[in-house]
Amino acid sequence: MAPRRRTSSNPILQATTCTYIHQLPELKMAAKIIVSLILAAALLGAAAAQQAAMAAPPPARPRLRFGYYKHSCPPAEVIIRDAVRNATFVNPGLGAGLIRMAFHDCFVQGCDASVLLDPTPANPRPEKLGPPNFPSLRGFDVIDAAKAALERYCPGVVSCADVVQFAARDAAFFLSGFKVDYRLPAGRLDGRVSVESEALAFLPRSILNLTELVTSFKVKGLDVDDLVVLSGAHTVGRSHCSSFSDRISSTPPTSDISRGLATVLRKQCPASPNFTDDPTVAMDVVTPAKLDNQYYKNVLKHKVLFNSDAALLTSRRTARKVVENAFVRGRWEKKFAKAMVNMAAVEVKTTADGGEIRKNCRLVN
Repeated sequence: MAPRRRTSSNPILQATTCTYIHQLPELKMAAKIIVSLILAAALLGAAAAQQAAMAAPPPARPRLRFGYYKHSCPPAEVIIRDAVRNATFVNPGLGAGLIRMAFHDCFVQGCDASVLLDPTPANPRPEKLGPPNFPSLRGFDVIDAAKAALERYCPGVVSCADVVQFAARDAAFFLSGFKVDYRLPAGRLDGRVSVESEALAFLPRSILNLTELVTSFKVKGLDVDDLVVLSGAHTVGRSHCSSFSDRISSTPPTSDISRGLATVLRKQCPASPNFTDDPTVAMDVVTPAKLDNQYYKNVLKHKVLFNSDAALLTSRRTARKVVENAFVRGRWEKKFAKAMVNMAAVEVKTTADGGEIRKNCRLVN
């Protein structure tokens, strides 16, 4: 027998309870409506936030400034120029190496001095050990000397990335007989990432054709004019025989290289260059220690080492630029200065990217 339900003897409580029971469906419906409104408002807010995020511009890259160290380290540029002058006058090849270093730094991880980082247990294969850099890249000791002097005068102020770009500018100044002279904005930070495989992936190789070269520059925000003008740096410095041995391997050569130059190069290079037998030769046999427009005259005469040099004649547009740089007095020097400034702004790091100012250019802080 089921137990009888107990009821309150209080008439007011009984009335209130009955009213609540009769209104319960309406209350549940009201609660559902309120919850639905809250959810709808939340979804609308999330959608609005997402739309605003999509419409917002990407974070601005740091702005490089002229005279960046004017107050924080006034003699910074003088200190770097002195280090480069001392090295370049003793060995012009180091000046050529510094110009090449700036290029190799910016095309991998941006202009962040990642090319300077030494191997460590945590990172045994940094980009300086990649085939495009090792063992041919030079000038590390010059950067070390400049950085050491800067740290004595104004510690923790001047980034290694800025030192690399200023050193390249100053090397161009001295090797050109003071004709390549330009102001360079600064404010770069040093990166913390350096990977050997990226050097091979991003640095334009000497075997590339024109389409491949244009693409590799475009990826870094540089145009065809930058490509042609910066190639002119091949007017100074030396190259390992292995970088062009395929162009002189047959007699006569199957490439478009001058037969006379190929004959000379075969006498200087082994038949099959390897890591232990890979001598170097001058890239410009006419003015090997001078940064000038002779390179473009060599291109027109097919007296250049690399396929990437010869490729500049494979399109009317680039061939016309070669002729202009070869014969218009003073044109290339001005354009080279502009192109170096363009290149020195590639993928500049921020603190959000992990950028820092290294105390030692060879190690992260």
